Amino acid sequence: MAMPDNALAIDYASLEDMALVALAQGGHREAFRHIMQRCNQRLFRVARGVVNDDAEAEDVVQEAYVHAFEKLATFRGEATLLTWMTRIVLNEACGRLRQRRPSVGIEQIDVAQSDGGRIVPFPSKFGSEDPAAAAAREQIRKLVEHAIDDLPEPFRIVFVMREIEECTVEETASGLDLRPETVKTRLHRARRLLRTALQDTLASTLTEAFPFLGSRCDRMTDAVLKRLDPVLAAQDIHSS
Repeated sequence: MAMPDNALAIDYASLEDMALVALAQGGHREAFRHIMQRCNQRLFRVARGVVNDDAEAEDVVQEAYVHAFEKLATFRGEATLLTWMTRIVLNEACGRLRQRRPSVGIEQIDVAQSDGGRIVPFPSKFGSEDPAAAAAREQIRKLVEHAIDDLPEPFRIVFVMREIEECTVEETASGLDLRPETVKTRLHRARRLLRTALQDTLASTLTEAFPFLGSRCDRMTDAVLKRLDPVLAAQDIHSS
């Protein structure tokens, strides 16, 4: 696909979906590059939510982009380009999953799951962190990622789309060919499964999320002692 001579003069980042699609159909390589850049993060996360493997998720997304380019003429703008691309990725990923193994019944997954308690909340941003706190945050992130990876596929992909990519109920239902009520039910069950998996491990890890040791401990201790120096000095005089 040759790049036109005037490609560098086009502000692709400011273009709407339909304009980018039209340029990509017309042979603008950079237009399709921008389409991919706009979609990459969600599409990778959605693919990984289905296939549960980084390398295969990358391959799924690449294949989906090839299929999408071949079908650009069918994009009518009735949904956003990202939503349209998400459906293509889901088709590719779910097709691979069906070839890999038989599906597991939802009823089997839901057996013996209790309904009490809540998922332990944790902040998305910790603000200014020292190295110890940053390390604790990274540990929490890995624990959560592993717990999400361990969710059964029907629940994992709904959780990724709704909670991580913040897709609407309607968009998730459309992409997965589910009823909105089913999306809500699966998200509820995914949260329940995560709560069970994380409530002990994550709760104990959170106690170390803001460690009061090292430089922070020394700094605050020194500051308090400095403020108390006059009082301590007076006490020494009276006690001597």
